Amino acid sequence: MRILIVDEMHPSIVEMPKALGLDVDYYPNIAFEEVLERVGVYDGLIIRSKFAINEAFLSHASNLKFIGRAGAGLDLIDLTACKKAGVTVFGANEANKVAVAEHLIGMLLSLLHKINTGSREVKEGQWNREANRGEELFGKTVGIIGYGNNGQATAERLAAFGCKILAYDRYKYGFGTHVITECDMPEIYEKADIVSLHIPLTKESDKWVDKGFFDKFEKPIIFCNIARGEIAVLKDLVAAMQDGKVKGACLDVLENEKLKTLTEEQKASFDYLANQNNVILTPHVAGWSTESYVKINEVLRDKIKRLLEV
Repeated sequence: MRILIVDEMHPSIVEMPKALGLDVDYYPNIAFEEVLERVGVYDGLIIRSKFAINEAFLSHASNLKFIGRAGAGLDLIDLTACKKAGVTVFGANEANKVAVAEHLIGMLLSLLHKINTGSREVKEGQWNREANRGEELFGKTVGIIGYGNNGQATAERLAAFGCKILAYDRYKYGFGTHVITECDMPEIYEKADIVSLHIPLTKESDKWVDKGFFDKFEKPIIFCNIARGEIAVLKDLVAAMQDGKVKGACLDVLENEKLKTLTEEQKASFDYLANQNNVILTPHVAGWSTESYVKINEVLRDKIKRLLEV
């Protein structure tokens, strides 16, 4: 069985499948056109986010048996087309859940305790203690939307900080525990101080977080998105911040992450957010830790192994 790897990954991605007796070709800098020319002879494809997989692509991959995505989320892959073509698809969602949870908590602590502004001001020679008085995470009610790998890992860690956790998942039931309260969205709209997204990008979730979403909350919230940028309409987030409905934001993802290609409207929203002390921005790295870089390969290896054993 031959595997083609088309994205830059931790070097162990080559040796791990080889240990299973597979032939591996690792071309992290390969162009899309060359992939189309080569993919027909491969049984497996491992991809991160270089390009989308659709029916047209699959027409060039007649021998393909599986596609592994080195990360969480399969929104770049047409799952219906893959099923029709008999191609098994899997991701490495479990691999970066700890990194995602820790990153979000870091963002929240930086925002609430004004670590971002305090650090910048001290480096500039300013010593403003009262202006940088923090707010505790302890005791906050956190609404977790999506209770998969990342949502669960984040909820469990926030509970350890003394937060009350309300968790909603459209597709899961019966996951509540003595520290995690399973709920519906109206309860989150009513009670949440902090809201964090942990859902995939789908037709249903695309632009789901809009003006109507923010208008439903009964008190000002801190809004966190470390899922997919396209889920939240940035101009509506900006309007909600200006109206006082959102009192802070932690964003690891944006609706357009290619900052040099922002539309005029997107740039206006980005510029506003970038100039607010109550907004923390990071470049889509929540799940991008040194440890998860290796764990992703381990998860992919284990799933390939199980596939071979069927």
